[in-house]
Amino acid sequence: MRIGSVHIPSPLVLAPMAGVTDLAFRTICRELGAAYTITEMVSAKALCYQDKKTLPLMELGPEEHPGGVQIFGSDLACMEEGAAIIREVAHPDIIDINMGCPVPKVANNGDGSGLLRDLDKACRVAEAVIRGAQGTPVTVKMRLGWDKGNIVCLDLAKMLESVGVAAITLHGRTKVQMYSGTANWDYIREVKQALSIPVIANGDVFSGQDAARILRYTGADGVMIARGVFGNPWIFQQAQAALRGEPIPPLPPLAQRCDTAVRQFELAAQNKGEKIACLEARKHYAWYLKGVPYAGYWKSEISKITTLADVYRVTAGIKRELRDGRSDG
Repeated sequence: MRIGSVHIPSPLVLAPMAGVTDLAFRTICRELGAAYTITEMVSAKALCYQDKKTLPLMELGPEEHPGGVQIFGSDLACMEEGAAIIREVAHPDIIDINMGCPVPKVANNGDGSGLLRDLDKACRVAEAVIRGAQGTPVTVKMRLGWDKGNIVCLDLAKMLESVGVAAITLHGRTKVQMYSGTANWDYIREVKQALSIPVIANGDVFSGQDAARILRYTGADGVMIARGVFGNPWIFQQAQAALRGEPIPPLPPLAQRCDTAVRQFELAAQNKGEKIACLEARKHYAWYLKGVPYAGYWKSEISKITTLADVYRVTAGIKRELRDGRSDG
């Protein structure tokens, strides 16, 4: 897949997810087969106001290429300036615009999927980011529309292509759906057939087989995996096998999965400090234990983690007492 001048060696993409896809987790996913990763969404206004907490969000790893930074907002001046700051500070291969976030505090402010209610504004936002990006390819991640009575993805995708957007990622749900119901892959296929730029399919990819299936069904150039990666970065290895028509490898043994989790938390501690990393580790470690029988006590212990010493203690207990009950993603 080629986005502008950027070559992405496989169709497997890790979705940008706030509070999930930090540098540590993206590093793990790349090692396991993600060909393209994107940061958590970064606020254009925060960049313009020089918020110090925002700069670390857009840091890319030394090996994280091709890598993208995702920006969100709707103020044209801020979006242009924010894109310029991202280009100068983070040096990403691609800048992605969030037009899909359904969270009320974002969408009701006219940002994220709120832009799906005003297609002309959405295009002006894209043009502003393209100006600020100064040659760095600009892409858009979006949803079908605000609700089922306002499906705008085809019209908006064509408009965005016409103003110079280099690729579209389409999640097959509306804003109102949030994450409920089923993703509609038919609309993704329709958009793919109508555009000449790459289209990346997103929605309801929870296994390697799902990744292969959505690519076959939609004809999309890439597949973006989001919630399916929670506690299972090996989904990228499984997807690679599915795309090659090979047997799907099972998940590693529980002890090895725990070692991967610990390494993720150690990387996070290096990047953002032990306290924050360990607080954020609580939900990640619980995801890693999904499907493991009799894990309730250890999930309770995980919810109390505050230091890496706690992580090591809990991990030793899990390895000592729990057996693997999960065989695939």
